Amino acid sequence: MKKLSNFFFGLVLLFKFTSLQAYSSNPKDFITELVNEAIGKLSSTSLSKEEKALFIEEIASNNVDIEALGLYTLGELRKSSEKKDIENYQQAFKKYFLKSLTSRLSDYSSSKFEVIEAEQKSSNYTIIRSKIYPDDGNPEIKIDWRVYTKNPEKPLIRDLIVEGLSLARTQKEEFASILSSNNNDINILISKLQEFVNN
Repeated sequence: MKKLSNFFFGLVLLFKFTSLQAYSSNPKDFITELVNEAIGKLSSTSLSKEEKALFIEEIASNNVDIEALGLYTLGELRKSSEKKDIENYQQAFKKYFLKSLTSRLSDYSSSKFEVIEAEQKSSNYTIIRSKIYPDDGNPEIKIDWRVYTKNPEKPLIRDLIVEGLSLARTQKEEFASILSSNNNDINILISKLQEFVNN
């Protein structure tokens, strides 16, 4: 499960810490406002690491479609599993997801963020192409954000593509490997996620 802690590294790098404000319903503006404020606020020294961790949990819960991510990463098993097992998995996945975010807070370094373009794929789906320029001299990072607007007033992030690599797809493949090694037992996967959360 070592790779589990790296799942949303790209997300945490950009999406650290911000105020609970209403962002634009326009996908491009939504990402621009959210990330720029996140970078600015996380650079502040006025809050403790614990306070920042609690804050990022709230931000993620409000702006990332964790439920959809959980179902996607479960793969085809979501269609054949019992409803109660799915519910237990979703609960474990959310806790895992949030811990993955907060565990990366200490890796933050101040960065410049720029949105390059927005490509609307459909009425419900837009790709926001962006770059981050780390202040520590590391190379720039290309990041595409998958933003869904099924509710046009409330955009939600469903995935990041960091330098061409879909983080959601990577996690789905890792979960598939765990499941295939354990006779597709969803309860084994749940226990692995719980183990990560409790350590």
